[in-house]
Amino acid sequence: MTLLDETPPEASDARGRVAELRAIREQVRRGPSDRATEAQKAKGKLTARERIDLLLDEGSFNEVEPLRRHRATGFGLEAKRPYTDGVITGWGTVEGRTVFVYAHDFRIFGGALGEAHATKIHKIMDMAIAAGAPLVSLNDGAGARIQEGVSALAGYGGIFQRNTRASGVIPQISVMLGPCAGGAAYSPALTDFVFMVRETSQMFITGPDVVRAVTGEEISQNGLGGADVHAETSGVCHFAYDDEETCLHEVRYLLSLLPQNNRENPPAAHSDDPAGRRGEALLDLVPADGNRPYDMRKVIEELVDDGELLEVHERWATNVIVALARLDGQVVGVIANQPQSLAGVLDIEASEKAARFVQMCDAFNIPLVTLLDVPGFLPGVAQEHGGIIRHGAKLLYAYCNATVPRISVILRKAYGGAYIVMDSQSIGADLTYAWPTNEIAVMGAEGAANVVFRKQIADAEDPEAMRAAMVKEYKAELMHPYYAAERGLVDDVIDPAETREVLIRSLAMLRTKHADLPSRKHGNPPQ
Repeated sequence: MTLLDETPPEASDARGRVAELRAIREQVRRGPSDRATEAQKAKGKLTARERIDLLLDEGSFNEVEPLRRHRATGFGLEAKRPYTDGVITGWGTVEGRTVFVYAHDFRIFGGALGEAHATKIHKIMDMAIAAGAPLVSLNDGAGARIQEGVSALAGYGGIFQRNTRASGVIPQISVMLGPCAGGAAYSPALTDFVFMVRETSQMFITGPDVVRAVTGEEISQNGLGGADVHAETSGVCHFAYDDEETCLHEVRYLLSLLPQNNRENPPAAHSDDPAGRRGEALLDLVPADGNRPYDMRKVIEELVDDGELLEVHERWATNVIVALARLDGQVVGVIANQPQSLAGVLDIEASEKAARFVQMCDAFNIPLVTLLDVPGFLPGVAQEHGGIIRHGAKLLYAYCNATVPRISVILRKAYGGAYIVMDSQSIGADLTYAWPTNEIAVMGAEGAANVVFRKQIADAEDPEAMRAAMVKEYKAELMHPYYAAERGLVDDVIDPAETREVLIRSLAMLRTKHADLPSRKHGNPPQ
């Protein structure tokens, strides 16, 4: 037996009691046994305390309830009562700002959640909400502790309830560093961001054995719920990395871009990148020909401070880019169509991805910059049957509901309903700018000419020549760069090279924006 399994002996005086306490604390710090630690390392995983040390500033961690032990009996539990009960909770700092954290210790009961374990998590979540500081969960657990029965399940309910209560109030970040199966997976799904590590972390509701028994499908744990699956296919994971060290470093970077809570603004940072820097490269990056693709990511890099951005959901729904960056040291959320992927159209997944990002930015006082080059919504039976109407409406609802500063820039194409949905002036954008290459219209000139001039084209001796002439006429009349500006639908047509300066000046003016929503319990967004 280790000291963790024994009742400490009586000490005769205060010095003896302090020595006894130090011995217990040292054993708690070391963990259950060297053998358990070696087994954790053999899987390529760090211990819970090593992870906390990487996440937080050096020496800043303050542990809460390190001596907590479970009180369960039966199935041999009464003979094994380790301190911490398999979860380490507390607070520390990241770049000097308070952050709360809990970390499953897989070496103790496989990180499984029991009643005492859950109570510790509930307490630290309540503390984070009360203090108004971010909460980071380092997940590496085997789900509910089966030996404790429904008491363990009730513990998850308390976590989910607090996740929901904290939503939009404090940033919540889930870091998957091991297995997360069954009902446990719903807590990360309720949080703002999910990080995963390849090969060592998995998330699924039912594991490979259950899938095999029910459907006959053969699949591995990583194939079912690994980091790449959730980063590319399901969209459950926002960020995926090859190792824990890189992953936790990026969590720190994300925290540096977020406010402590919904009552604060994101932290500003000094920038050596001149606010008035011209972006001459933009004139060559974006082709005037609307049918030619280009990488919107390069456009964003040219606009933001030092070309640095943190792209969210980089590998899922790649036809839209969502990212956090800085302009003149101020944090902004960027939403942009990506012409390199599906020509930048909006589809079901892109709409969901952008909508959730808009909601997150609005909740945490992060201004929105939208870069448009969108030919419309993706047509097709699969999209219509999959509910593109209600999914597209999620993005529309998110923008219409957002009260943070909102600026949109139309780079090239902005067609149909997708133009309206992507934060047009008509749905409440504070300022709308356009480049001289913009084409704002109900649809592309070719499609419009086929509808408007159908009879003339059909009756012409040379239908193709007539169609070409009508396309040219439609473009000249309704799609020239200044048509929208003349009607007040955009605030100005700007030199692309001046976009960074225009955005920075506009955001500085909007920094004191105040907008109230109608009094209501909450809205009922499209599902």
